[in-house]
Amino acid sequence: MVALLVAFSVLSACGEKKKDGAAATASPSTTAATGKPTDVIATYKEGGKITRAEFDSFINVNKMFSPQLAQFMTDPAFQQDMLKQMVTFRVLSAKADDKVKADADKQVTEQMKAITDYFGKQEGGMDKQLKDNGIALKDIESLMKMSFYTMGSMEGKVNDQAVQDAYKEQAAAHAFDVATVSHILISLKDAATQKDLRTKDEALARAKEVKGKLDKGGDFAALAKEYSDDPGSKDNGGTYKDADINQWVPEFKAAASTLPLNTVSDPVESSFGYHVMKVESRSTKPLDDTLKAQIKSQLAEKSLSDFAEKEYPNLIETNNLPKPEASPAPAASAPASPAASPAAK
Repeated sequence: MVALLVAFSVLSACGEKKKDGAAATASPSTTAATGKPTDVIATYKEGGKITRAEFDSFINVNKMFSPQLAQFMTDPAFQQDMLKQMVTFRVLSAKADDKVKADADKQVTEQMKAITDYFGKQEGGMDKQLKDNGIALKDIESLMKMSFYTMGSMEGKVNDQAVQDAYKEQAAAHAFDVATVSHILISLKDAATQKDLRTKDEALARAKEVKGKLDKGGDFAALAKEYSDDPGSKDNGGTYKDADINQWVPEFKAAASTLPLNTVSDPVESSFGYHVMKVESRSTKPLDDTLKAQIKSQLAEKSLSDFAEKEYPNLIETNNLPKPEASPAPAASAPASPAASPAAK
């Protein structure tokens, strides 16, 4: 799938249920030429204004990429959050210099091709997706440009010292720890069907059986292929090489972080069952160019969020959107990626 368009969470209002009878805006005026609403819903400093049509397009583009947002469209808290984002993107993207824009335009071109290719393969093609969401291709490109211009500008303000300081802080918290771990999983449930395979007692007994064979010199790879219920590693010697330990469930992560190297463990219990493990190496990712870019983006996103929270209230001059009855819920975390294997979180 294509890269996310929006650089910070759009879900701060999504922790609340959609309110019945949510306040409605006044009937919008329209222009005969386009049939789109022209009423101004918000103004901000230095002559900025947002029309209903522009706001609707901004929301609908986000909805096209995150269909779950549809249930929150009439929620005043959600609308206010989206307005905050739209104004923030507009103000900050306007400050991008020519180099940032040139680099961003190349990325936008690549992303637009990926988007049209992806949605073109869906039922009805790209035209149906645009029609269903009430937007045009230029609306997607516009939001992407704002997003890339904004992030490019914010990343340009992050210096090397800030990156190094952030790396040291996160490395101390084991954010960049990797390990090569081989394991044999004796699962309680079938990975594909989630049907019960065995009881905990049966799984533990089977894990101890495997441990006993390994202690007597059994081949780890052969036993993994015979016994392991982890489809992601059983045919690869049970091994995950130089894997990020933070992707794993807590019990597996803890064992991978602390077990003596090259020693077969006693059965380690997790929510998946029992693991017989052997940690072959542990290390911390060095601060290479890839990690520098990742940290720079993190710091830029934090600056973006700080701007939205601290500066946005001072920018707004008028706001005609309905106001929420209560304060918005804290920002919701983005859903985690599906687990690639039983060892994954």
